Amino acid sequence: MKSYDVFLDLAVIIASAKFLGIIARKLRAPQVVGMIVAGLLIGPSCLNIVNQTEFLSGMAEIGVVLLMFSAGLETDLKDLVKTGPKACLIATAGVFVPLAAGTLYYLCYYGFAEIGSTKFMQAVFIGTIMTATSVSITVQTLKELGKINSVLGTTIVSAAIIDDIIGIVVLTVVIGFSGDSADTNIGKMLLKILLFFAFSIVVGYITYRLFELAENRWDHTQRIPIFGLTLCFLMAWLAEEVFGIADITGAYFAGIILCNTRNSKYIDRKMSISSYMMFGPVFFASIGLKTNISSINPGVLLFSLGFIAIALLGKIVGCGLAGRLCGFKGKENLIIGVGMMTRGEVALIVAQKGLAAGLVDSVYFASVILLIVVSSIATPIFLKSLFSGTNGPDSPETQTAGTAEQKA
Repeated sequence: MKSYDVFLDLAVIIASAKFLGIIARKLRAPQVVGMIVAGLLIGPSCLNIVNQTEFLSGMAEIGVVLLMFSAGLETDLKDLVKTGPKACLIATAGVFVPLAAGTLYYLCYYGFAEIGSTKFMQAVFIGTIMTATSVSITVQTLKELGKINSVLGTTIVSAAIIDDIIGIVVLTVVIGFSGDSADTNIGKMLLKILLFFAFSIVVGYITYRLFELAENRWDHTQRIPIFGLTLCFLMAWLAEEVFGIADITGAYFAGIILCNTRNSKYIDRKMSISSYMMFGPVFFASIGLKTNISSINPGVLLFSLGFIAIALLGKIVGCGLAGRLCGFKGKENLIIGVGMMTRGEVALIVAQKGLAAGLVDSVYFASVILLIVVSSIATPIFLKSLFSGTNGPDSPETQTAGTAEQKA
């Protein structure tokens, strides 16, 4: 591949994602649906015009990091603190219900086995894959609907972040018990997670004060968004490299740190331009690019259908029931469950970890990718349908519409 071929790939991705995004909007569906379908059409599943490369994977990673940074910037810190305990309960239920359901499904499909056996650990790992939540697509949908800073939106995003952390702990425990990673230290992993939270609080306070000084000198100048973007990438790197937590969690915390600065909306507006024009379309299209439907045989397809149904229902039931216990009513519980059912890069990372540890065969990647595609397309459509007609403080009439994401 010639080095300049990446420009043709980017041109095809951006043009097709934008075109199908507009069509999706005309059909009253969120733009992200069109972008994912664009990836399927131009990828190996259909036309095979563009293939996933290391460069495009890097671009997609930047896209999801910027999206989570923007979500943090648009978060109301007071609402985040207020929804914290509720988000913890919802996230916990959203992990353990799919974990149990997925384990049971695998054992029912392939036969029961003794606890601790290789087959049993494989079943547990299939359940572990189901625990992963990818909030990026839900965040984009909530932004399009003007719901990202609503109580429901904040609860969903907070719960998804906590879900990610709990999922990492579960993954560490499962791989540790498998015996294939003798150097896995669960206590060390938990300590790193706690240290990350402590680090974020300390760094957050210091950074907030430094930004106040910068705003007094360079208020609403381009230097402020540059400082913000630097913090975003630095926190994303530290989260992965130092603390072993997903980079999107670090990016989200970077946005939280700056969400109460007086230039937060200005920073978000500048970030949205890059995300909307290039990195966002590449990220959403990359989901389709990773999928090759032709490699799926009838046996895998049959298993995948049950896998997808249980994975989606597990989140809806677990998170919805937890939402009910937290005081949410009626349709709100279903919105929370649907908002938490998307899977994305986190599920692929979990599957890859299992493959390396010998807990899952590569054939099940087709099931994971199908889950990602189905949940990524279904979630925006269901969320838009559920939010339409919602009354009260979270209704569309009382929300501020998104910025660049809502423009054609």
